[in-house]
Amino acid sequence: MDSLKVSSRSNPNLVAGVLVAVIREKGYAEMQAVGARALNQAVKAIAIARGFVAPSGQDLSCRPAFAGIEIGGEERTALKLLVEKKNK
Repeated sequence: MDSLKVSSRSNPNLVAGVLVAVIREKGYAEMQAVGARALNQAVKAIAIARGFVAPSGQDLSCRPAFAGIEIGGEERTALKLLVEKKNK
């Protein structure tokens, strides 16, 4: 599965909707963010997504990791967030 790319201009509500849809289909989703502002939008999206799944008695967990990626021919470090259903 391709990672959901989150930028500093991403709308957290839209990202949350896509995140929940992918998790419902696959059981997990992977997000990538480069930079503090992009990471902020990604974390907001995860918080909003938790609110989307809470009425059905579910919760989400997030495991962060670093990932090396190439942007414009340059090697960069991204934060990779693996989001999945949390077992209660």
